Amino acid sequence: MSIPTKLSNKTSKTFKLKADIDNTVQQNKNHLITISHKIHAHPELGFEEKLAAKLVSEYLAETGFTVKKPAYGLETAIEATFGSGDMVVAICAEYDCLPEIGHACGHNIIAATALGAATALAQVAKELGITVKVLGTPGEEGGGGKIIMLQRGAFEDVSVAMMVHPWPVDTLQLNCLAVEHFEVHYMGRQAHASAFPWQGINAADAFVVAQVALGLLRQHLEPGHQIHGVVLKGGEAANVIPEHAFGRFMIRTPDIKELEDLRQKVRNCFKAGALATKCKLKIKSLGPIYSQFVADSEILEIYKLNSQKLGRSFTNADSLNSPDNTQKCVTSPTISTDMANVSLVVPAIHPMIGINSLPSRNHEPGFAAAAVSPHADRAVIDGATALAWTAVDLATTPKIRKRLTRHVG
Repeated sequence: MSIPTKLSNKTSKTFKLKADIDNTVQQNKNHLITISHKIHAHPELGFEEKLAAKLVSEYLAETGFTVKKPAYGLETAIEATFGSGDMVVAICAEYDCLPEIGHACGHNIIAATALGAATALAQVAKELGITVKVLGTPGEEGGGGKIIMLQRGAFEDVSVAMMVHPWPVDTLQLNCLAVEHFEVHYMGRQAHASAFPWQGINAADAFVVAQVALGLLRQHLEPGHQIHGVVLKGGEAANVIPEHAFGRFMIRTPDIKELEDLRQKVRNCFKAGALATKCKLKIKSLGPIYSQFVADSEILEIYKLNSQKLGRSFTNADSLNSPDNTQKCVTSPTISTDMANVSLVVPAIHPMIGINSLPSRNHEPGFAAAAVSPHADRAVIDGATALAWTAVDLATTPKIRKRLTRHVG
């Protein structure tokens, strides 16, 4: 890939730095794609990403980064740094998968993109006067790895935090909701379902009551408030009254401040199930609460311009067709991410990079297959280049640089 002529109006210094970055990404292209495919071929759940963390940390060490692994008390977390400039550019890498459907959110692409951007920036870090920091952040799918690392100081010296996330098409930002993940357990008493049913306390029935209550609650939810979940265990045999049933649930609201009210309403539904059946109820949080995302609009616009110079075009999030391509989505898609909590503390962006997966979308088996397609491989290279070029613009624009470094101070 050659540097687009549209960049020629930049200063000669910026032009050269971006050309050097482009060359480095292209030189590393095959290695980056190989890492993406290896992570995809060996999906690992949150906080269990041993192979992925090994691949990421070894690549960074080989390219001159000082690597800490484990980091911040998490076995599969990584902190890697290069350079000593006062402006610290953090690139976040995710690499966990989803249960059963593997990398159906394309975190293999995120990890490889982060490596490409960081190692390219390292080659020009001295000229830019920056420190490049890669944070390998485990457990994004509900575990809140970034939030844990944020609380433990991983972002204290960071001037700006960036990453890209796979999506069917290029989209600058989605409607990102605050979310709580939790597990619900009902404990009853086993009994023979035919001979002595009156001696049992049916834990599965408690979920029936709770699910009905949740369904009725949904008609009164405020716009943007969501409840969803899955019952993972409801018994073992039809002729045995189940003594234990459990499921995992999520509640979402547009702002983290709104979660508390919804949380109380939802918990009352689960309490109703326990009260009606005489089961014992236990609700267990599965990780930190994710907040809403506040993107840095100035940085996001710079990323957009750099991506467009690579030939990418952006589509509104709500323009995706239905699965059969016959109708438009009624509402804009919503997501949640632990990068959102970072955005409340550090200037941050989380744009979506397209992998041409339609009609498949994130969290579908078809999207997992698309995450190692030629379009996905291109996303690795374009995403790495666009992020690194964006960092160049931030570091070489005095007003923006002053804002970002002042933020750290």
